[in-house]
Amino acid sequence: MLSLLQEVAEEVINPRFRALAGHQVIEKNPGDLVTVADREAEVLITQRLQQAYPEAVVLGEEHYETNRAVLQEYAEAHHAFTVDPIDGTKNFVNGSKDHGVMVAELLGPDVVRSWIWQPQHEVAYVAERGSGAFRNGERLTRPPVLDPEAPRGVTSHRRWIGTSLGELPPMELTWICCAVDYPMLVEGAADYIVYKGRQPWDHAPGSLLLSEAGGFLGTFGSAAYDPRTIPANGIIGAADRELYDLLVPLIP
Repeated sequence: MLSLLQEVAEEVINPRFRALAGHQVIEKNPGDLVTVADREAEVLITQRLQQAYPEAVVLGEEHYETNRAVLQEYAEAHHAFTVDPIDGTKNFVNGSKDHGVMVAELLGPDVVRSWIWQPQHEVAYVAERGSGAFRNGERLTRPPVLDPEAPRGVTSHRRWIGTSLGELPPMELTWICCAVDYPMLVEGAADYIVYKGRQPWDHAPGSLLLSEAGGFLGTFGSAAYDPRTIPANGIIGAADRELYDLLVPLIP
């Protein structure tokens, strides 16, 4: 799977990096961009998945835009995949290296394997349920929070940047890309992340990476993250369950 993501990135994503023409960038909704590279990458990844696993449901970000029913099919499937062909599309369009290609595999309610490839950083994050999380083949373990009294929090919700949860330090901006955010959280660059967005293709891959490294991902309502269900409010990724439990009552 990792080889597939790397091949697709080399074929249709990397050649467009910092070389996109104006007509190759489309605004799906205000501020929500898609490029020809997103669409071509998703088609290639989806075709290979369907060839290898014809019984599985493949939930791709761009396919969902044209077939909303696939979300329910995915939620009810015994075997499914999520595909985010370019996570951090706006970063990609703006020439930032902080973007990635992500796939998660689910059996029933569980993410059992996940892959994140950051083509410009040439870093791969792979996780397997019960077997660990890895960065370029080296096992990852979430380091302890350096200052439990002042954990570093980040958020992608613009209105919350600079605000505090209770007496904690103000939250900073994330890397605006789940394919980078979750690895940064796992490696200790942040201690918690608060998201309002919650689509499966964005969070299913990172959820397994985080949990296998010792962290925890849950909803604003104190429930563990379920990759088949879009929570009503948002989700919190934390260095450990203790920090998550501390944060939940502080969410406005």
